[in-house]
Amino acid sequence: MGDFYGEQHRAWQRDFDSVKMADRVKDLIVVPAIAEEHAAFIASRDFFFLSTVDHRGFPTCSYKGGQPGLVKVVDDKTLAFPSLDGNSMYLSMGNITLNNKIGMLFIDFETPHRVRVHGTASIDRHDPLLSEFQESELVVRVHIEEIFINCPRYIHKHQRLETSKYVPQSGCKTPTPQWKRLDIVQDVLHGEDKQLVEAMGGTITFEQYAELVTKGDA
Repeated sequence: MGDFYGEQHRAWQRDFDSVKMADRVKDLIVVPAIAEEHAAFIASRDFFFLSTVDHRGFPTCSYKGGQPGLVKVVDDKTLAFPSLDGNSMYLSMGNITLNNKIGMLFIDFETPHRVRVHGTASIDRHDPLLSEFQESELVVRVHIEEIFINCPRYIHKHQRLETSKYVPQSGCKTPTPQWKRLDIVQDVLHGEDKQLVEAMGGTITFEQYAELVTKGDA
């Protein structure tokens, strides 16, 4: 691991007389490999937050959801997760192609508990794990640089209600998202998606889509 703190961090730590405490906390929680307790926690999660940086230097925080086991612990230095069908923007994948340094945040809102990861990512369209992630387009592997827990005191407790119907599941067809019905995207929609739109009842306006979003049916 390189220096965990930069001068910009040290300046604030000096201002608040927390340099010694910051060093003690780092020594206690930051490790370069996945411990057993980290592995079990990560493997149990059905979502995480992914942080990447774009070509302009803007950080992009993206929610990634799926079934429990969405992120596989390959070994004590490697994680792997799928890139599923999204909105065709490929923001996270493009950012990783340009800058492979990423952050990952895993949270259990019910306990609460969280684990943070800093790593170096790579993307493979033909990764051997591709077949293990249903409907995955790509597989991202993350080489662990740092992994650590965080104090959960400011995490509000939330109870999980249900799995999103759009998460790929074995034995059933994944529904087509409502946004593909938008009339303003039909000219750039793939042919197979156009057939699915017709089966859903045809196109909708942006106003109709917005109403669906507010009802949680998008």
